[in-house]
Amino acid sequence: MAVDELSPVCILAGGRGTRLGVQDRPKPLVEVAGEPFLIHPLRLLRAHGARRIVLLVDHLGEQIADLVGDGSAFGLDATVVFDAPGFTGTAGAVRGALEHLGEEFLVLYGDTYLRIDYRAVQTARRASGRPALMAVLRNRNRWGPSNAVYAGGMVTRHDKAAPEADMEWIDYGLGVLTPAALERAPDADDLADVYRELAAAGQLAGYVATERFYEIGSPAALAEADAFLRALASAQSGRITSGTVHRT
Repeated sequence: MAVDELSPVCILAGGRGTRLGVQDRPKPLVEVAGEPFLIHPLRLLRAHGARRIVLLVDHLGEQIADLVGDGSAFGLDATVVFDAPGFTGTAGAVRGALEHLGEEFLVLYGDTYLRIDYRAVQTARRASGRPALMAVLRNRNRWGPSNAVYAGGMVTRHDKAAPEADMEWIDYGLGVLTPAALERAPDADDLADVYRELAAAGQLAGYVATERFYEIGSPAALAEADAFLRALASAQSGRITSGTVHRT
């Protein structure tokens, strides 16, 4: 793989919109800024050089498959993988799709919009020599409970279930993984547990994000994401009209 080529991007898109009161579609298809939310991160990933996308779906996943198709409408090569019987949790879903992901892949959630240099994140993982990397944001409980300790390019502790008082950083929602990372936590169902074990073993590199994340996990978060993406679309339309195109 060329140095500047982005590895496959695994998108965990099996979420339910329970807290949003949505029952007729999977959470990534909730309308945000006039479109199904999933379109926004797909567009962003394509602008940052993504080509290969693997979407892991479960609840009403046929709707995501119908929207994305083979990915060509978004300038992508997409594969939709339904969770297999017996696989549980986000780590189980990823394990079930490894044949589509290769020796290195980025992983993120289908209900998040992450403004970050995806190539730089991938490069940092390779430079670290570790089997996995987590992007982190200095949060101090601002956008959710902080759940990580980061120092010197490494995430030294991570605990999403029981965050500790000295944790000032939060999992940004983007990781770079290799199959070896999953092998180090073979019994973990959730990716958060994989990250926790890797951090404890000194095997989880870190990358500092500088822009806040947007997500649609709650009505309040959805409203914030909607306002941001509408403002972004308006600003980009203005730049295009003036003859200047800017990648965000």
